Amino acid sequence: MSIIRLIGTVAAMVIWVSTVKAQEYLVKNVHVLSMASDAVSKEKSIHVIDGKIKSILDANAPTPAHVEIIDGTGNYIFPGLAEMHSHIPTTNTDDFSYLEDTMWLYLANGILNVRGMIGHPSHLELKKKIDSGEIIGPRIFAAGPSLNGDSVESPESGSEMVKAQKEAGYDHLKLHPGLDMPRFLAIAETAKEVDIKFGGHISLDVGLQNSLNHGYRSVEHMDGYIEALIDDRERLDPQVAGPFSMLLVEEGDKNRIPELVALTKERGAWIAPTLTLFERFFGYIPADEFRLEPEMKYMPGIQVQQWVNQKKLLENQGMLKEENVKPYLEFREKMLLALHQGGVPVIMSSDSPQVFNVPGFSIHNEIKSMQKAGLSPYEILKSGSVNVAKYFEMEDEFGKIQEGLSADFVMVSGNPLENMEVLREVEGLMLRGQWITKDKLEEELRRIEKKNLRK
Repeated sequence: MSIIRLIGTVAAMVIWVSTVKAQEYLVKNVHVLSMASDAVSKEKSIHVIDGKIKSILDANAPTPAHVEIIDGTGNYIFPGLAEMHSHIPTTNTDDFSYLEDTMWLYLANGILNVRGMIGHPSHLELKKKIDSGEIIGPRIFAAGPSLNGDSVESPESGSEMVKAQKEAGYDHLKLHPGLDMPRFLAIAETAKEVDIKFGGHISLDVGLQNSLNHGYRSVEHMDGYIEALIDDRERLDPQVAGPFSMLLVEEGDKNRIPELVALTKERGAWIAPTLTLFERFFGYIPADEFRLEPEMKYMPGIQVQQWVNQKKLLENQGMLKEENVKPYLEFREKMLLALHQGGVPVIMSSDSPQVFNVPGFSIHNEIKSMQKAGLSPYEILKSGSVNVAKYFEMEDEFGKIQEGLSADFVMVSGNPLENMEVLREVEGLMLRGQWITKDKLEEELRRIEKKNLRK
């Protein structure tokens, strides 16, 4: 590329970014589910300027001058969804194309906020590129590299790793298994000192109660609850208990569930359930059935094959027989409902991209599973909007459709409180003040499909 052409390209990008940020819209004739309550405000218009919601008007109110009109007649607007347990892809080069594809998969499914939960320096760079407008994508909250029994050599190194991740600009710490109490306590105490949220899996030597008592912000996958119901610690050997102790679900003392729910609420922890991951990865439906699902066409073939191999390994071991898995999946549904009814806040999360969980598409599978577990459509939508903002203590920035908040919302053809399947078909979305059309979303999906076409 010549220097003149390069300068022109950069100048065009700067002009495009500033135009996006300065754009003024009026989204007309829509029904608004603000998420301040479960009420729907009929026939409204939303005035957006400089990335913020300027006002919410009656549809017949005078149209402000010099605005771009978006006619949403008959459609419904809500604050969008979230993926609060993502394994954002990584890159060690300047090529962010795969990460960019992943961001479009989220957006095409109405997901406007993503929490990465297995960190890498490229995620910090991705955040910068999204903030600058170089890459179009959801708001990113990035956890740092895993803190686990292998990566944390001592309490002192654990403390230093926490400080380093905070200084680097990560938003969250992700804990994996294998930590003993001294290393865990060093991480927890330092995290409080430097003010960074932490959570993740539950180490066996630490246990659920200790994790909650020492500041876990989120319990991922509802990990640790089965183990907390088992007295015989020797039974928790993974060779006996199976993945996530799934084979011991019938041995647990279910009478302890209320006290665990009460402790979770009392300690202010949040639950990231990822029901669909367990139904797909550890469920009894065979890998060869999942590999044929339509959304797999958006993933690289080698990735899908890796997922098949991972699940078939467990299938071939006899681990995923229906009699093994069904009681475990039923327990997870009941545990989620007990936590929810006990006042423990839930954050929408499916764990993607992960075994047969395609980014964006997997959230709709998660929504279906949350409904099956007994959560109402309104509470499910809260878990992907209001609760996400509360989790990060950013209620004054996003999470609702409200004057002064970030212009983040999604348009769908029907009322999601009545039929959550409408969430799968996005008619357009406003991303921090930038309107993205349905045509653009579909164009990006076609591009990604073509890129990953099996040859």
